[in-house]
Amino acid sequence: MKVTFPHMGNTYICAKALMDDFGIDYVIPPFNSKKTLEIGTKYAPELACLPLKINIGNFVQAHRQGADTMIITGGCGPCRFGYYSEMNREILKDIGCELDVIALEWPDQGLPEFLRRVKKLTGGLNVVKISRVLKDVTQIAKMMDDFERLSFRVRPREVHKGDTDRIYKAFLNKVLKTAGSSEIKKLIRDATSELLSIDMDRDFVPLKVGIVGEIYTTIDPFTNNNIASKLGNMGIEVDRQVTVSGWIIEHIIKNALHLPRDLRYAEAARPYLGTMIGGHAQETLGHTVLYAKEGYDGVIQVYPLTCMPEIVAESILPAVERDYDISVLTLIIDEMTGEAGYDTRIEAFVDLLKRRRERKNVGEATVLFGN
Repeated sequence: MKVTFPHMGNTYICAKALMDDFGIDYVIPPFNSKKTLEIGTKYAPELACLPLKINIGNFVQAHRQGADTMIITGGCGPCRFGYYSEMNREILKDIGCELDVIALEWPDQGLPEFLRRVKKLTGGLNVVKISRVLKDVTQIAKMMDDFERLSFRVRPREVHKGDTDRIYKAFLNKVLKTAGSSEIKKLIRDATSELLSIDMDRDFVPLKVGIVGEIYTTIDPFTNNNIASKLGNMGIEVDRQVTVSGWIIEHIIKNALHLPRDLRYAEAARPYLGTMIGGHAQETLGHTVLYAKEGYDGVIQVYPLTCMPEIVAESILPAVERDYDISVLTLIIDEMTGEAGYDTRIEAFVDLLKRRRERKNVGEATVLFGN
């Protein structure tokens, strides 16, 4: 058995640690690129959302490198992600890339079927080992999200432009050559120390922008045209609350153990959307409200074309803009999205935020000193 998995930002690092620790033979697909998207667009249904198309491209490329089994997580509710495992299986079968599917979700057949899948992947049911590995992988997910969040804060403040990107890219190159969760955690700690040692302008007060939207397009840099890095290099500090570790901890671990979840976003979204409708619609609205309350200058919503939960959220966001006086830009992504037009919209939005801040500062000075 040679296992593969789809790309979504840095999730491959967690998957790599998992495979290394269990001693599983695996293939990391080529990183997401135009070629990946071309392959997926060729074989996926035309109206399928962009993440499915990229995932199909991942699996076809991994199959060409010898993979015979794919791992994919499951989902529920109105979001089509819940159908991905079966859609992938059938599409790949039709084009002659048959891959065995291990869906790491809670099946209708209950615990026996779930344990069968785990045993098939790990080669056994050593509960102590499985618990230790899952703990390490969760720690890596949390450390990676913290590392990425630190890069969001450092990038706009760096004195020598490009230092953050240089350290980040060097880390990504090294992690491919690093085996096992212990060594990967050490590598993350070392890279974090490097980021903290960057020469920064600590007096600089950057504009702050929150990133919300569908999880895949907000997390995966190829899909969102490196929006976090681009904003950071424009002197903008960004934040993104939807993360891989958050999904693992809040939606998997806490649900399984019946622990109380962090639902501040749901409470904030309640006046606008009082129930979960699938995907991350509630998170999009709730986090926009929370960003406004925390004094952020603006919010950017990113989602793939035809994503119904985010379409609903987009239709409600103007009410949040009005009620909280915060600017929101929506970017809808598909395989036809051009980088030049995308960048122009982001630059125009940043100019808008700068003018809003200038007007606000002038207004505050007028109140303070009089006409």
